Amino acid sequence: MKINDTQLSLVKDRIRTLQEFGTPLYKDKLAHVDPDALTTPEDFEALPFTEKSELREVYPLGNQAVPDSEIVRIHSSSGTTGTPIIIPYTKQDVEDWTTMFARCYEVAGITNRDRIHITPGYGLWTAGIGFQLGCERLGAMAIPMGPGNTDKQLKMMVDMGSTVLCATSSYALLLAEEIEKRGIRDQIKLRKGVIGSERWGDKMRQRISDELGVELFDIYGLTEIYGPGIGINCAKDEPMHYWDDYIYLEIIDPKTGKTLPDGEIGEIVITTLKKQGAPLIRYRTHDLSRIVTEPCSCGLRFPRIDRIIGRSDDMVKVKGVNIYPGQIEDVLRDVNGVSSEYQVMIDHMNGKDIMTLFFEINEGANKEAMEEVVRSVFKTKIGLLIEPKAVKMGELPRSEKKSTRIYDNRY
Repeated sequence: MKINDTQLSLVKDRIRTLQEFGTPLYKDKLAHVDPDALTTPEDFEALPFTEKSELREVYPLGNQAVPDSEIVRIHSSSGTTGTPIIIPYTKQDVEDWTTMFARCYEVAGITNRDRIHITPGYGLWTAGIGFQLGCERLGAMAIPMGPGNTDKQLKMMVDMGSTVLCATSSYALLLAEEIEKRGIRDQIKLRKGVIGSERWGDKMRQRISDELGVELFDIYGLTEIYGPGIGINCAKDEPMHYWDDYIYLEIIDPKTGKTLPDGEIGEIVITTLKKQGAPLIRYRTHDLSRIVTEPCSCGLRFPRIDRIIGRSDDMVKVKGVNIYPGQIEDVLRDVNGVSSEYQVMIDHMNGKDIMTLFFEINEGANKEAMEEVVRSVFKTKIGLLIEPKAVKMGELPRSEKKSTRIYDNRY
């Protein structure tokens, strides 16, 4: 899906702004770019990429493109893997983000009659406040819980009659299991779940949907590009609509950097079209998906990408075999009696790599038999012999935020 004239005009405006302000992030990168010479999609695709490492290098505000007097807020990445990334927002940036988020709720069939239970974190992280801004714009009741304190979460969910749950998939599963354990399902009025922040497989999706009795929606976004709310799937289909009046999205080959034809799986690259505080040109997200060309039966004109299947930097290599988390989820999805939860330990012992896969099994399942099935399916589908370890349901750790599933202890 090539960039159109309207989008290209907006990109030119962003480039001029970055050049005129002398934004350190782009001072050298765009020094020799003539915005007026960008007349074709091919011209746009010749522009350099922006990498996450470059945002860290200009910490704290070397990505800012307007005077301090126009900045009303900052947000930040978690910084768990290095220097945090600071993103400055103007008043218009916040307004635009709010508009996109409210649009996500509307696409999910959420109205001002709903009571939206918000569990993602508030503060520097973009999640909680984004969910709340969209909720308030929609006119719904926000229940701004934030993460943690599951006892209080469930009390408020019952007492306030929450109808929509906003959460990571990991925390949604934890809440679902607690509701089941406490026998309060009949007191819960949830009807929809808006889930984001991490990829999740079909088996986990089905468990959350069944145990909470809700219709689930994938919401997409990242701190560098406003935050969550730049895309969501509709009730008609699984692929996510994204708001191409605010972002331009392309899919590239993560190895070559070449733009891929529509329909092919690759890395998502995003250019912000209207962002003022910290515009980004061809930002490599490392998220893997594909552009869906088929029109959606819901009638929305906005283009679509498929579910996020993983990240290009999430791959691990064991005994010469490339493995993505999504592949592990696919293996477990096809084995009856196995839950969605897993944990991988990769070690180097006696001169060779060993991959141990811990997974949960249903009560009454035969541990040794399930291990043999998983070993066989993994070898057939992925081509690697592993050490499978079956554990009881609920034995693997649950998280209020994102779950860490792969631990590589070789380095």
